[in-house]
Amino acid sequence: MSAVRDLYRPSLATLTDLYELTMGSGYLTTGLADRQAVFTLSFRSLPFGGGYALAAGLDDALEILEHLRFEPEDLEHLRGLTGVTGKALFPPEFLALLESFRFVCDVDAIPEGTVVFGNEPLVRVSGPLLQAQLVESLLLTVIGFQTLVATKAARVVEAAGGGAILEFGLRRAQGPDGALSAARAAYIGGVSATSNVLAGRLHGIPVRGTHAHSWVQVFGDEQAAFDAYAEAQPDNVTLLVDTYDSLTGVAHAIETGKKLRAHGRTLDAIRLDSGDLAYLSIEARRILDEAGFTETKIVASNDLDEHTIASLREQGARIDIWGVGTRLDTAFDQPALGCVYKLTAVRDADGSWRFPVKLSEQSAKISTPGILGVRRFVDATGRFRADMIYDEGMSPDGLGGVIVDPADVLHIRSIDPVWSAHELVVPALRAGRRVGPSPTLDEIRDRAQGQIAAVHPAIRRLLNPHVYPVGLERRLHERRVQLVLERRLTQPLR
Repeated sequence: MSAVRDLYRPSLATLTDLYELTMGSGYLTTGLADRQAVFTLSFRSLPFGGGYALAAGLDDALEILEHLRFEPEDLEHLRGLTGVTGKALFPPEFLALLESFRFVCDVDAIPEGTVVFGNEPLVRVSGPLLQAQLVESLLLTVIGFQTLVATKAARVVEAAGGGAILEFGLRRAQGPDGALSAARAAYIGGVSATSNVLAGRLHGIPVRGTHAHSWVQVFGDEQAAFDAYAEAQPDNVTLLVDTYDSLTGVAHAIETGKKLRAHGRTLDAIRLDSGDLAYLSIEARRILDEAGFTETKIVASNDLDEHTIASLREQGARIDIWGVGTRLDTAFDQPALGCVYKLTAVRDADGSWRFPVKLSEQSAKISTPGILGVRRFVDATGRFRADMIYDEGMSPDGLGGVIVDPADVLHIRSIDPVWSAHELVVPALRAGRRVGPSPTLDEIRDRAQGQIAAVHPAIRRLLNPHVYPVGLERRLHERRVQLVLERRLTQPLR
């Protein structure tokens, strides 16, 4: 089953910004449509003030690319678009090209569930200029959002220190797709389950949930409400205890638990959703234990994120399971990853490669031209030590042992020759078709957990993390500088 095609039965070909199509039409008109080009998707700065990010969204993106088609209704809509003069925006020959469109580019990418860092090429698209340009917006929205949420989820899981995380963000997410994409990405990041039933069906994620305050309010009497819920859901009894008074609610939950035990059932958990969660969880644990309900777990929710969870644990909170919603699904405190999709190589008419560079007054925003790959260096213990961004067109045997920070040319690191090297950017599509079967979501999640474990704890910490070394291979750095100088010297002073 394909989650993307199951959900989006109509074509997604027009899930793009208008300028991708107007440029595509222009490439056709100027005879550049089939010129070979390379575009690279990356982000500049790590999100949430953290020390790493977690790549996600690739499999959904590949699924869309592999089946990208312009349906008759897409073409009819484009045919009706007009410019400022009222004339048709797209010429007939461009629409005819779209009618027979099949994505034939090569895509190389860092697999989902891989720990990544700023400036690294998450996705590299190589092929006809028109096609590689056209998929920019689609890739940015799919890869950028899921990578952002997967990273947030990994941080939340880190903060919980082994406590289970439930993703509860459906009702606060940015629309249906935001909720579904967030649930998928959060599972990659390490959450245990989701409350989103459709996400569970589409992605095979375990689903969990309990009742709302309205259940208790309907009955009026909390004890009667708990007893009724236990009777209706005897194998799924987590009781929300804070509708009126949390600790009184715990006592009522215990009474329901006694009735469940009489029938061979279990009071699985209670949930706290408001108030002083540290104090209430400590008291609830004491009350439950004294009543003999040591196996009953305590679930907490209420606008939790990694920082709140870390603080509650420092206060000695007795919380077993954390329900995290709004601040996870919306990637609260950083609404976008800031991914960019840059042209990094193009073949000229004579067949030679040219490496365009995008300039900026800020060094960090100057693009890195080339056919970019990433080589990760790992020590004998399996710990990640440094990443080298290099040009695959340069002989791998000649790769230097020095990396240069693209934002600070005086920040230079040496690579220890005893470290082993691993290539991160690997083939994903060839001529628009998969090079192998898709990994399962659980396989991606397992990969993510192994990757995060290989990152030094100082880099994983939530506040003021240690900086992981990432830089340009020396020859790539030198070429970048030379291209910048050549371009700068042609610009007049103003």
